[in-house]
Amino acid sequence: MSAFGPLISADWLHEHIDDHDVRVIDFRWYLVGRKGAEEYAKGHIPAAAFVELDDVTGKGPGRHPLPTLEQFQAAMRTAGVDDATAVVVYDDVGGSVAARLWFLLRWFGHERQAVLDGGLQAWGGPLETAAQHVREGGFTARRPDRSRILDFDEVAQHRGVPVIDSRAGERYRGEKEPVDPKAGHIPGARNAPFAGNLQEDGRFKSHDELRRRFEDVGVDPEKGAVVYCGSGVNACHNLLAMELAGVKNVRLYEGSWSDWSSRDAPVATGAEPS
Repeated sequence: MSAFGPLISADWLHEHIDDHDVRVIDFRWYLVGRKGAEEYAKGHIPAAAFVELDDVTGKGPGRHPLPTLEQFQAAMRTAGVDDATAVVVYDDVGGSVAARLWFLLRWFGHERQAVLDGGLQAWGGPLETAAQHVREGGFTARRPDRSRILDFDEVAQHRGVPVIDSRAGERYRGEKEPVDPKAGHIPGARNAPFAGNLQEDGRFKSHDELRRRFEDVGVDPEKGAVVYCGSGVNACHNLLAMELAGVKNVRLYEGSWSDWSSRDAPVATGAEPS
């Protein structure tokens, strides 16, 4: 198989879904309301294994801390992932959740992972309802590069590249906060909601469109950015979009707003960064 990821099309998946070295993972999750496992049971891409976000969430700052090496390795082996597996991750919310597993696979040293561009809606083929019983994989996680992650103190003292808030505008401005202790955003952070990375059909915008989008909020493609969201999940959509745009040195604030807003830390509201 030639170069793989970070996006693959539904056409590619239709052609390769039966390849022995391809594993499809349903990674649906919702902030409120629906449950990913229930949606998976109602219908999923044939042969897809389901992975629950909680199974790859560890202990630490915020609502969705990063998992331990051992925890992530076990979850991927249960999903049938080997070291050489081409992993295709999908959701039904434009990749805003699937991008988290894409990020984790890379962070723990897996070399072949991609998000299904357009998600479940782009699949266009029949769905299955039966749970998949996959053989256990042999994936070996590698020690992650902590330089790609920032904690609260590092973000609070951060200078240089812009900090990008990936949440919807009403949460950034402090008009609405459904789950976290305070409403608003990190002072100085600029808003680039992850949904702005997508075309109307739910597929990612082009390289040039994404590059202009991030340059418009002050991101220098050579210097990079820090991204956060509510709990570090949807921010990975901006990580993926910046990679597609050729932006280097993008780092994730692990605890994100769920960590920041639970501390005695300054909060900004309104449309302006500060």
